[in-house]
Amino acid sequence: MSKRITIAIDGFSSTGKSTVAKRLANELEYVYVDTGAMYRAVTLYMMRNIFVSEGNLDKEAIIRYLPFVSLRFEYDEELGYGHMFLNNENVEKEIRYMEVSEQVSKVSAIPQVRKMLVDQQQEMGKSKGVVMDGRDIGTVVFPDAELKIFMTASTETRAQRRYDELKGRGDEVKFEEVLKNVKDRDFMDSTREDSPLRMADDAVEFDNSDLGLDEQFEKILKIAKDKIAEVNS
Repeated sequence: MSKRITIAIDGFSSTGKSTVAKRLANELEYVYVDTGAMYRAVTLYMMRNIFVSEGNLDKEAIIRYLPFVSLRFEYDEELGYGHMFLNNENVEKEIRYMEVSEQVSKVSAIPQVRKMLVDQQQEMGKSKGVVMDGRDIGTVVFPDAELKIFMTASTETRAQRRYDELKGRGDEVKFEEVLKNVKDRDFMDSTREDSPLRMADDAVEFDNSDLGLDEQFEKILKIAKDKIAEVNS
């Protein structure tokens, strides 16, 4: 039996990390963990309790209520990946709303939130054979991952992808709002004190600005298969 590895995929928002990570996990028969969904679910819980909103962030209340947040992924065979459950409620759709996107960077910057979720993520991936995407997987969660990929694309390209996704889902949004959200999240993710977004020294940088979904997937799949072969040689 070949050795299984840990694959960490980091990068900026709307670079397609989750999409490629899901396909990669399915192709390799690995476990996929969407860490962004975990941060979004915590954010949704805090928004519902009015601890975070536009112009408001009650850090003390968020920290105090963290023990009441229960997260799990439930695999959907038809879709081929796990849905996010918050306190036994399927919130996969709700966590993708623009309102959550506008608040998630603020909540995820709180050290106590990151520690709770990093501990859970490390537990999920301790047996290897996992593809995990997020902002700090290769630098904090799994600094010893055998393969680290850092995905990037131009700001405008990422905003257009996000805008098309939201419009395709029926959301009423303006491109300018989405572009501002992408820029704001980039700034907050890159400048936060705890686990800022950065490319690990040993990561493979992957710019997909001019690549379609299938083309980028095939390139990343080859990178992964080459690394697995190297580990097993």
